[in-house]
Amino acid sequence: MRKRRGFLAALLLVVALVAAGCGAQGGSGGDAGAKTISILTPYLSSVTTNEMVESLKAQAEANGWRTNVVDTKGDVGAMASRMEDVIASNADAIVIVSTDPNQLQAQIRAAAEKGIPVFGCDSGYIDGMSMNATSDNAAMSKLITDYLFEQMGEEGKLVALTHRPHPGVLKRSEQLDAQLTENSAIELVTEQHVDVPGPIENARKHMESLLLANQQPGAITAVWAAWDEPAIGAAQAIQAAGRSDIIVTGIDGNSQAVAMIQEGGPLVATVKQNFAGMAELVTAQIKRVFDGQSVEATEMYAPATLITKENASEFAAE
Repeated sequence: MRKRRGFLAALLLVVALVAAGCGAQGGSGGDAGAKTISILTPYLSSVTTNEMVESLKAQAEANGWRTNVVDTKGDVGAMASRMEDVIASNADAIVIVSTDPNQLQAQIRAAAEKGIPVFGCDSGYIDGMSMNATSDNAAMSKLITDYLFEQMGEEGKLVALTHRPHPGVLKRSEQLDAQLTENSAIELVTEQHVDVPGPIENARKHMESLLLANQQPGAITAVWAAWDEPAIGAAQAIQAAGRSDIIVTGIDGNSQAVAMIQEGGPLVATVKQNFAGMAELVTAQIKRVFDGQSVEATEMYAPATLITKENASEFAAE
């Protein structure tokens, strides 16, 4: 009887150990052979960045891959150490979202040396990465800037709200710089850096101060915002101040901005980016690499569309 009990106890211990080992290997996905995709960003609180991350997660799940999301909460400098952690954990692929890869050159090299492919989603591309999917930021900036300058009558005083550490915003801002050089009748009153997290509130505070300092009619004609959240904050400040002589544009096409354009008011236009489309492009290229194929291109663009009051209803509640 004692021998039988001893045998059963030993058998149960073996079963428990095997089960524990399988659970540890499989992770949260429960599939021991599943690939793991690590997604890193400093801007998860941003509506559009979060949209891309959620899309990447959903598409990874559809492919049977597990995901690990790392958010440094606006601390771009922390991205390097967190990426080193991900490399040490032997992720199968890394996706950096809305991040300048030039700040991660050493980590990208380290990942390549370890055979871990690095992809960008709405980021830049540098040697060592597999590819990056984004919008053509210069083209989007030209589209919205041409529209804004036309609405200004090709003259007036402009405020710019930017965040140049973001690679996409940098390209948009540089395009604005070029067009201002070509349009001497439009004067840049000031360029203000918008903090992230909290871009709506930060932009609103910037705009409130600028309106107090420029109360006379014509002192500010328009606000060029590099993305929708500061455009929303600026428009809120302008409305609260009762100023009907200032127009605002943004870029991204997020739902709140589209609703404000549709309602009428200071915010008159944005450019709709295809964030889900960017994630789809990245996912497709990850799959190719996992299948032993080369990426189709190192820089891929998802199409973008100008949204004004005339067509805002087509994009409402997207």
